[in-house]
This record gives sequence, C-alpha cells and structure tokens, in this order.
Amino acid sequence: MELIKAQKGTQDLLPEQAYKRRYVENVMSYEAVLHGFGEIRTPVFEDTRLFQRSVGDTTDVVQKEMYTFEDKGGRSITLKPEGTAGVVRAFIEHGLYNEPLPSKLYYFTPCYRYENTQAGRLREFHQFGAEMFGSASPAADAEMIILAKNICDSLGIRGLKLEVNSIGCPDCRAEYTRALKAYFEKNKGRLCETCISRLDRNPMRILDCKNPSCAEVAAGAPKITDYLCDDCRSHFKKVLSYLDGGSVEYTVNPSIVRGLDYYTRTVFEFVSGDLGAQSTLCGGGRYDGLVEQMGGRPMPALGFAFGIERVMLVMKKQRVTPPADDRCEVFIASIGEKAQEKAFSLACTLRDSDFVAMCDLNGRSLNAQMKYANKIKAGYTLVIGDDELENGKAFIKNMDTGERRKIDLGGGFADDCIQIITEDEDTVLDF
Repeated sequence: MELIKAQKGTQDLLPEQAYKRRYVENVMSYEAVLHGFGEIRTPVFEDTRLFQRSVGDTTDVVQKEMYTFEDKGGRSITLKPEGTAGVVRAFIEHGLYNEPLPSKLYYFTPCYRYENTQAGRLREFHQFGAEMFGSASPAADAEMIILAKNICDSLGIRGLKLEVNSIGCPDCRAEYTRALKAYFEKNKGRLCETCISRLDRNPMRILDCKNPSCAEVAAGAPKITDYLCDDCRSHFKKVLSYLDGGSVEYTVNPSIVRGLDYYTRTVFEFVSGDLGAQSTLCGGGRYDGLVEQMGGRPMPALGFAFGIERVMLVMKKQRVTPPADDRCEVFIASIGEKAQEKAFSLACTLRDSDFVAMCDLNGRSLNAQMKYANKIKAGYTLVIGDDELENGKAFIKNMDTGERRKIDLGGGFADDCIQIITEDEDTVLDF
C-alpha cells in the first residue's frame, strides 16, 4: 500500500521540535500580556470577500496565493492567508469598539498561501500577531514596534535591523501614486506582466515585486517620504521621536511599502541577515482605514505579525537554544504483576503532585525497563519487586549522580520524592 506523506509546503513538528515552538509562543504571549494585550482566536477559514476587501485584489496574496474553494452551500471560502483581516472582522462583529479603547489583541494562527516553498516560506505557516484598535497616537506606533523588539530580545535573537517608513494617508498618497505611475510608464518595458497590470490600479505594489528587473526599476522610483502631507510628516516625526526616547535603533527605509493594501502611514520591518532573500522576520504598521472599509465605524488601528517558522529558523542558525523540555522526573520499574499495579498507582500519585512520572506499560524485563529509562533521560528511577511490596520501601536512584536513597511507598511517597529531589537540586546549586 502506498505511503501517504505530508503535503508539499507543510511540516510535522515532532516532540523534539514542538517544545521549541511552545517555548517561542510562550515568550510571545508573555510579552504581549506585559503590554496589556488579550488573546483572540478566529476561524481558519473565512468568506473570500473578507480578504479581497482587506488584503487588496492587486496583491500577490489575492491574485496568486490564496487557497479558495466553494463549499457545499455554494459559498466561496478561503483559508486565511494572514491574520489581521479575521481579527478586524471579529472586532466589528462582536462590537469590541464599545469596550474601553484602545483594544489590544494578540493571536496565534495557521495561515495558508500557495507559493514556491523555500527556507522560511511554507504553504502552511504560522503567525503570531498583535493588533491595536482605537489609538491614532504616534506613541501607539512606537509601543507596537517596541513590543516586537522586546519579543526578539527575550528570545535571544541577535543582529536584527529595524527599518521604518511612512506611506502616508490616502490624500498625500494620491499625488505620490501619480508620480509613481508616470515613472513606471517610462520604464514599462522592463516590468513583468503582473506589474504592468498593477500600473493603472495600484503602482505602489510594483515597489514590492521580487522580480529582479522590477526591483531594479523600483530602486530609482520616487520616494514616498518626499510626498507626505504635513499631518503624515508630523506623525512620522513623532513616531521616530518616541523610538529615540526608548533608545530603539532604526533606519528609515523609504522603499518599505509592505505587501498588503490596507497599510497607511507608519510601516516597519525587522529584518535578519540569517534569512537570506526572505529577510523579514516581523512586519507591520498602521491601517487606519481598514475597520471602516470592512463595514465598521471609523477607527484608527495598527498591528504586526511574526512568521513563527522564520523566528525558529533564525534561532537555529544563531544557535539560540530554548530551555530543555520537561523530562521524565521519576520512572518506576516493576517486577511482576502486583508490582506493576503498585508502580502504576505510584505514578498516578506523583502526577497528582505535578511530577512528570512514568512506569512500564509493556511488561518488559527489568533490564529492558532500565534501558528505556536511560533513553528517555529519566531523572530518577525506582524499582519495585516482591521485597519492596512486602516492606513498603524502595530505593530511589538519582540517574545523574548514581546516589540511591530509601523511600517510603506509603501515603507520604509524593512528599518524600519532593524532599529528595529538592535536596538534590539544592546540592547542585550549592556546588
């Protein structure tokens, strides 16, 4: 029978990798909570119109990459290609604008894009995102950037470069769009077919094209920072002032536009030299018009997202090792059926006291059980046979030091284990 394998662009996380993912997610959650964010969870699929309206039908995501299908009711459904649109939809649908503002939300979500797979870019990938609704202040922009920076610092990631830009509001961007269109019209012969189709609808998307010829043309294009209106220029200046006040190093990069249509004013990226061509580890910015565009009341908003696979790839390349996963603290070996029942009962007792405890479930020989305990790197082992059952006592062995200590198998068993393990830990610390 043919073996069915995982689909291209997806991956299985085995226990030795999954605990590292869990560690990264825990750090991200912790930092978000420190900044006053609460978790939100949204469905993995949505009405296709949600992404067409929010992400923009001139983006690569909508034009080329979305997983879209018709369900049994004849509705067009799309697996979410990014996390923000679903959060905005939930914010509107559940009336969160009636609660105290700003509303701060964070999420973890799988996302799906049909694209060529490479290091740090999969068809099923995972995002950590943070969104803030209800603050137009430049301080909010700075807080979001600093939250992203704090996450990277807490994870031990080194050498990141923060690049910031302002892409203005719809008013000042109109003049910039006209200048861009005139420039790209002169260089139309060097653009790819996709960018030619963008020329009339959204020439800013050309700045984000990865085609080498288009990128070369885009390098000489007019800069948005030369076309900002007074309000947008003032807002951006204040954002940079807050970053300076927070001792955050940054570079103003006028070529950053981000890949989605909903952004306004501040946009930013944290980039890493350890990711190759896909250098962006985290990206985000303002999207002040998106809530209204999706049917809500006018509402300033901003956010960012990390690609978790990219975060883990950078950590691996930089040899940043998360703390080891909890190993088995006590393995209880047994000889005979009655001893196995006792071992099972004691393991349950230890788990009730928050120990990671295991016992033999396969009826193996004592020698095989001890080999198994070594393979799973058990901290302590306990062997129960006829003598131990009769006396109600056994020896618990520290597998790191080899020291053996007598322990009572009665009602105080868990307390004795706590005392022994704590004393051993204190001894290691004293040494």
